[in-house]
Amino acid sequence: MLKQRIITASILALLVIWAVLKLPTPVFGMALLAIILPGAWEWTRLAGFNRVRDRGLYVGGILALILAVWPLLNQAALMSSLLVLNVLSWCGFLFWLQRYTASPERQDYPWLLRMAGVIVLVGPWIALMRLHREFGSGHVLFLLLLIWGADIGAYFAGRRWGQRKLAVAISPGKTWEGVAGAGIATLMLALAGAAWFGESARWPAFVVVCLITAGFSIVGDLFESMMKRQCGVKDSGSLLPGHGGVLDRVDSLTAAAPVFLLGLYGVAG
Repeated sequence: MLKQRIITASILALLVIWAVLKLPTPVFGMALLAIILPGAWEWTRLAGFNRVRDRGLYVGGILALILAVWPLLNQAALMSSLLVLNVLSWCGFLFWLQRYTASPERQDYPWLLRMAGVIVLVGPWIALMRLHREFGSGHVLFLLLLIWGADIGAYFAGRRWGQRKLAVAISPGKTWEGVAGAGIATLMLALAGAAWFGESARWPAFVVVCLITAGFSIVGDLFESMMKRQCGVKDSGSLLPGHGGVLDRVDSLTAAAPVFLLGLYGVAG
C-alpha cells in the first residue's frame, strides 16, 4: 500500500507541476476541470445524492457555473467580490466544524451540503485561474508547495510528538502538535518564497498570508473529513490508487487557494 501511494503521488506531482508551469492559462483552466468535475461527482455522494441522474445533473450544474464565470474572469471587481464571499464562507465553515464537533450525531440538511459544494468546487477554480493569470505559474506552484509542505510537516510532527487531539470527532489522527509542525514548515517555505519573489519590503505580510493560507488548508481538510463522517465513508472515492478519491487529494487546496489569492491582493495593495 505504501509503495502504491508513493508511486501514485510521484506521478501526480510530476503531472501537476508540468501542467502548472507549461500550460497557458486557458488550457490550465481545462486541466483544472479534469480535477474539479470528478471531485464534483464525489461530492454528490457525500451530499446525499443517490440516483445517477441526480448526481450527473449536479456535476453539470457545477460545470455550467464555471463556464458562465469563465468569460468574466477579467472583470477584477466582480472576481474580487466573489473571492471575498468565498473566503467569508470558509470562515463560516469554521463554525460549522465547531458545531459538528459539539454534536457529531447531528446530520446536516442535504440542501446545505449541496450549496457548500459550490463554494468548495467553484471557488478554487476561480482563485487558481486568477492566480495563474495575474501572478503567474510560479505563484501557483508555490501555493502547491506550501500546502504539500504544511501537510508533510503536520504528518511527521504529529507522528513524532502528537498527543493533543485537534478535532477527535472529525479526524482523530490530527493533533495540535501536527498543526505546529505544519506552521514551522510553512514559515520556512514562506521565507524562501519571499526571497524568491523579491518581497524584500513586504516579506512580513507575505509570511503572514502564507501562515493563514496553511491554516485554512487544514480547515479544508477537516471540512471534507466531516462530510465523509456524515456519509460514513473512509474515502471520497477510489479513482486514485492508494489515495482514495480526487477530493481526498485536493481538500486542502479548496480552502487555501482563495485565501492565498486574497492575501496576495492585500500584500500588493
